[in-house]
Amino acid sequence: MIIGVVGKIAAGKTTVARFFEEKGFCRVSCSDPLIDLLTHNVSDYSWIPELPEKAEPTREKLIEFGKYLKDKYGGDILIRLAVDKKRNCEKVVIDGVRSREEIEAIKRLGGKVIYVEAKPEIRFERLMRRKASKDKGIKTFEDFRAMDDAEERLYHTSELKELADYVIVNEGTLEELREKVERIIEELSKA
Repeated sequence: MIIGVVGKIAAGKTTVARFFEEKGFCRVSCSDPLIDLLTHNVSDYSWIPELPEKAEPTREKLIEFGKYLKDKYGGDILIRLAVDKKRNCEKVVIDGVRSREEIEAIKRLGGKVIYVEAKPEIRFERLMRRKASKDKGIKTFEDFRAMDDAEERLYHTSELKELADYVIVNEGTLEELREKVERIIEELSKA
């Protein structure tokens, strides 16, 4: 079983994926193969498309290298690599799905897709709290909006909502989010 989690920056994709992980899913992010390739940490893969020059995996570098790989190897390359990395798992949740091609790849594999959304103000507050190294260039709400808009232009994230099997509005408590995820897991286990 494969679940893909899509949404804008700081919508709660990783938190949703972690709840799946707590229920026995192997968690992998679409950016994991990019980070692994950029840092030359490739022992988990049965194949890799190519090894780039070693580099620090900043958000900008991940976006640039991801675009390059997708242009050269197809829009589903990160899904193929993520699934390969977790090939020994029966249930996989893929965090950070970013494109129509990635969603289609998950669905071709019989998977389901969850779109996670939250208001920009809430997402900015979360981003400021999490202090991830990949976000260190974002200091103000204007910086956040610029990054959000750039990601939207690049991936058309909001259009992906219509391709999702489930939509989670993540503007409440962590416990409310957990309950929404558990309802989806329950429904999936009946299918």
